[in-house]
Amino acid sequence: MADLGDLKDLVAGGSIAAAGEAAAPAEPKIDAQGRSYATGKRKNAIARVWIKPGTGKITVNGREVETYFARPVLRMIINQPFTRADRAGQFDVFCTVTGGGLSGQAGAVRHGISKALTLYEPALRTVLKKGGFLTRDSRVVERKKFGRAKARRSFQFSKR
Repeated sequence: MADLGDLKDLVAGGSIAAAGEAAAPAEPKIDAQGRSYATGKRKNAIARVWIKPGTGKITVNGREVETYFARPVLRMIINQPFTRADRAGQFDVFCTVTGGGLSGQAGAVRHGISKALTLYEPALRTVLKKGGFLTRDSRVVERKKFGRAKARRSFQFSKR
């Protein structure tokens, strides 16, 4: 029967990490072309995102980001991870987006860029996690119920 002294030796020996110790930073995941890949999701939109060091050029479905996301708010959403991590203009982004509307697609691209940045530079994980960019926004449209006009809206009530 093992006694508690043996457990103390195990912790002191280093086989079990102490609570205050920080884990070693993860290795960057970069492919042969020098890119990092990640998938971002939001609502019904799915974005496949590749980032590599460059001049800050963003291409969405083969088009420039200014033509694909014409509204400035959507472009601001996409650039948030770079501004938060102080990496604006340092990475080229190539992504393909399917499903959903423009707002959901912009959120999916942002999620994908954030995940790809953490794979390229694992040290940025804490900054992006604090900003909430690594969490997949799980809110989706509620389904329509039978006997109702929409998900919760009732049909108009008529007294007579």
